[in-house]
Amino acid sequence: MNAIGIDLGGTWIKGVLMDIYTGEIVKQLYHPTNSDTDRSDAHWKQAVAETVADLRQHSPGPVKAIGLSAPGLPNDSNQYIAFMPGRLQGLEGFHWGHFLNDRVFVVNDAHAALMAESRFGVAKAHKNVVMLTLGTGVGGGILIDGKLHQGAFQKAGHLGHITVDSESERDITGVPGSLEDAIGNATIEKRSLGRFSSTYQLLEAYKRGDYFAQWLWLTSVRKLAVGVSSLINCFSPELVVLGGGITQAEDDLLLPLAEFMSLYEWRPGGQSTPVRIAHFGDMAGAIGAASFAIQTSL
Repeated sequence: MNAIGIDLGGTWIKGVLMDIYTGEIVKQLYHPTNSDTDRSDAHWKQAVAETVADLRQHSPGPVKAIGLSAPGLPNDSNQYIAFMPGRLQGLEGFHWGHFLNDRVFVVNDAHAALMAESRFGVAKAHKNVVMLTLGTGVGGGILIDGKLHQGAFQKAGHLGHITVDSESERDITGVPGSLEDAIGNATIEKRSLGRFSSTYQLLEAYKRGDYFAQWLWLTSVRKLAVGVSSLINCFSPELVVLGGGITQAEDDLLLPLAEFMSLYEWRPGGQSTPVRIAHFGDMAGAIGAASFAIQTSL
């Protein structure tokens, strides 16, 4: 039996047809969110419908559930994105179940990434997990007793907006010195005083031994360690998962992070919380959307 997962992003629409028991990907599809000549919401909404129809045709059996991940806050019943200002005009309030004439479960994209890891990835068999997605911004998700914690108004898991430096400027949510501003790719040009336009450029300079790049990167990783240690104190997870493009830094991220965690993490009885890189890459949102739909529909 299969499920369909759709990840609606600003650049790509990604779809998977997935076996609900094994997590095997039966079929996956990519579709540009916008065309060169049509950037209207009607275009990407139709592209989602075509992706779902194509995946359904490839299913050897019935499709048990359909999930869709997207940026923003879903409504209380996870039927549509209720709040997402500034991006993907036409997304807010759009009821995907009515449009696709089927039951569709809508989930925040970072929450979807956590669901993918929880059901089939590095967090499989763990019931209490915190995940951070490190990319343009910093998202996240919280798994409590095996279930995604969405909280009141579906705001839970916006872990990039915790404070790691209360004397710094406010971020897009009004929080001063957020984790997102400390390590997210969106602020790299400002943090580097214009020297770097991406975290990739920063890391290339870091590897060459550039002292400014080393100071800047290690400062960001130190603040990440402060944030992760704070989250461990709040939620006492069995595991912390890091996903997103910045985790491609691998040991350049994990090794200094481990050093800083040894300074900041509270470890009663010497017990530390493992920090692991997510298993799934750019299909995490689609796989997680299908996983969320499976869990919610059962």
